[in-house]
Amino acid sequence: MIPSRMEFSSRAATGLRVLLGCLSLAVFVACDDPGSEPSKSTPITQARTQENGSTVTVEGYVTVVPGNFSSALGNEGFALQDNTGGIYVKLAEKLDFGLGTRVRVTGKLNDEANLRILESESASVEKLEGTQLVTPKEVRTGDVKESTEGLLVRISANVTRAVHEELPYGYELYVDDGSGEVQVYVHGSAGFDSETLRALSVGQRIEVTGLSAQYESTYEVAPRQPSDLVVR
Repeated sequence: MIPSRMEFSSRAATGLRVLLGCLSLAVFVACDDPGSEPSKSTPITQARTQENGSTVTVEGYVTVVPGNFSSALGNEGFALQDNTGGIYVKLAEKLDFGLGTRVRVTGKLNDEANLRILESESASVEKLEGTQLVTPKEVRTGDVKESTEGLLVRISANVTRAVHEELPYGYELYVDDGSGEVQVYVHGSAGFDSETLRALSVGQRIEVTGLSAQYESTYEVAPRQPSDLVVR
């Protein structure tokens, strides 16, 4: 079995990395076991500040579908976002819902390779009524950092380093709009054509929509599908 990108991150010699998120959201009531007291969802930005191991319930709209980043993360998780922030949800079992699906999730907070995550189980993910696609936040490449982590963002910049393959995990390249260089990480499981990625050249301007994430000390934008990367 091929180790995940996260498993490789614990081995200093590998150099492989992992990635791997603003719409209105009311406060809803999450029902636990029958007969238990209902608990309110916590705004995602507030939940992200709680200690590792804390159990929280959050609610939002899906910005990365289940399993989209499985090649590098080694799990079948997804990302969601409310009007305060976003977060990646780690799951072992792949669920079936699309972008914009409204979900409620209960899980435990943790960090993996410095990426803030919510570890959960499929039974703790509830699909709610209503769908709404999240509009990506337009940001400068130099502003992709801790304050944007977990959000769906969009950058437009010039390629500064040609594509580097680290399959089966994915591909990495770097871009800069003049405000600072940032990495674009294309997961092998996101459906991109390798020849199209290899054709990107230094100096070419591209627009990338994706999850603002972090791998150790590197901030990155991870596109979810081929249409998220457009050559200008």
